Amino acid sequence: MSGPKCCQNPPVFSSGSGEEAGEVVQIASFSSYVSGNPESKIAVLLVSDVFGYEAPKLRKLADKIAAAGYYVVVPDFLFGDYATPETQLDEWTKKHPPEQTVELAKPVIQALKEKGMSKIGSAGFCWGAKGVVDLAKGAEIQVAALLHPAFVTLDDIKGMFCSTTLIIIPWF
Repeated sequence: MSGPKCCQNPPVFSSGSGEEAGEVVQIASFSSYVSGNPESKIAVLLVSDVFGYEAPKLRKLADKIAAAGYYVVVPDFLFGDYATPETQLDEWTKKHPPEQTVELAKPVIQALKEKGMSKIGSAGFCWGAKGVVDLAKGAEIQVAALLHPAFVTLDDIKGMFCSTTLIIIPWF
């Protein structure tokens, strides 16, 4: 579960760094950062934390995963409304309930399948972990990773049907 220090350490955004290997395209009506070979048969869907899909380290991670041969997609499920250290998270999560992520992800997954992807894994970071858990309860994804998960309960995890990695980073 996330803690108060989590949101007090936002990513540093810098425009025009030129270090990204991918590009932003529309997938199932979402602006999405994509990286890797679109001819790959394996896709990885990364679901961001509250800071959104523009976070440079998230994109760098997408590029690293893509370099291993996967097609990586990082959709903007927050529609540009990212949290800042000043954001009141209780109010923000009312506008962006993590439970909605599974329904947002389904058209993206369908678009990936239509592109010929036969296997899809997903990783969710903090806020995004809940959506990945919900995807893993059905047949949408074959592998799930939860990193620094928030809004996820033990009962949620018990309902998952695919291989899962859980990475918890405690805040001291």
